[in-house]
Amino acid sequence: MADLPVRFLDTMKKLLGEEYEAFLRGYDRRRDFGLRVNTLKVTLEEFERIAPFPLKKIPWIPNGYFYEEGDAPARHPFYAAGLYYLQEPSAMTPASRLPVQPGDRVLDLCAAPGGKATALGAALQGQGLLVANDINTARARALLRNMELFGIANAFVTNEAPYILAERFPCYFDKIMVDAPCSGEGMFRKNPAVAEAWLEKGPEYFSQLQREIILHGADMLRPGGLMFYSTCTFSPAENERTITHLLRERPEMEVVPMEDYEGFSEGLTSFDGEAFDESCRLCRRIWPHKMDGEGHFMALLR
Repeated sequence: MADLPVRFLDTMKKLLGEEYEAFLRGYDRRRDFGLRVNTLKVTLEEFERIAPFPLKKIPWIPNGYFYEEGDAPARHPFYAAGLYYLQEPSAMTPASRLPVQPGDRVLDLCAAPGGKATALGAALQGQGLLVANDINTARARALLRNMELFGIANAFVTNEAPYILAERFPCYFDKIMVDAPCSGEGMFRKNPAVAEAWLEKGPEYFSQLQREIILHGADMLRPGGLMFYSTCTFSPAENERTITHLLRERPEMEVVPMEDYEGFSEGLTSFDGEAFDESCRLCRRIWPHKMDGEGHFMALLR
C-alpha cells in the first residue's frame, strides 16, 4: 500500500466505516487502464474489428474499453491518428453523463488536457459549439493539440479565468462541464506523488476554489441548461459542500438524477456533524473498492 497521509486515512475511516478495510486493500490491487474510442473517426464495430490488442468493454461507458498496461496503446499509430483517447475509466464517466446533443452550445470550463472536452466534442457530431477553457497556458496548449488530434472542428480553446468567461458569456451555454481542480484523493493509487502534493494543498484549499468556479459556471448556463460538476477526490468538503454552497447561492439551480449504474454510490447528506442539502443523495460517488476505476464524485445540475 502507498504511504498515505495519516490525516487522509483518519477521514476515510470516518467516511467509510465498516468498508474502510476493503478500501485499504484496494491500494494493493493494480490500477485499471482505459481508452475511449473517438466516434467522430471510427465506429465502435470497426474499432473492435481493427483493434491491435485485446479489449474488454467498460460496462458503464458506451465507447470505453479496458486494456492491459503492456499493450502500450500510446505507441500505436492509431493513437497518433486520434482514433482513441487514453483515459482512466472513472474519469470517462462525467462526460458520458452530461447529455450533450448535436447543436448544443457547450463549455468545458477546466478542460485540460482534454479528456472530457474531446468526449463532449465528439458527442456534438460537428454541430453546435464547444468552448474548451483552461486557466493554465501550458495545459491549454496540450488541450488544443488533443482537440486537433480528435478532429473537432466546431470548437475553440480559451485560456481565461472563469470569472472573465462569465462576464463574456452570461446565460449562454446549454451544457457546461466543471471538472474542478481538486486535492486528487481518488488518484493516490494511480499516482502516489499526488499524496505528497495533498499535504501542501488539501481539501480546504481546493474547496474555496471550487465554490468560486461553480458559481461562475452556473452564471453562464442558460435557463433550463445542464451543468455537470465532478472531482477525482473523496473529501465531502470538495464535493457535497460545494454542491450545497451552489444551491444556497444560486437557488434557481437543482440537482437532478443522472444515468445510473449499479456500481455507483449515493452522495452524502451529512458528514462529521456537517449537514448537506438533501438533494445531494442524487449525486454519485465512484469508490475504487467497489468498481474497476479510481475515486470520483459527480453531480448533474439544472
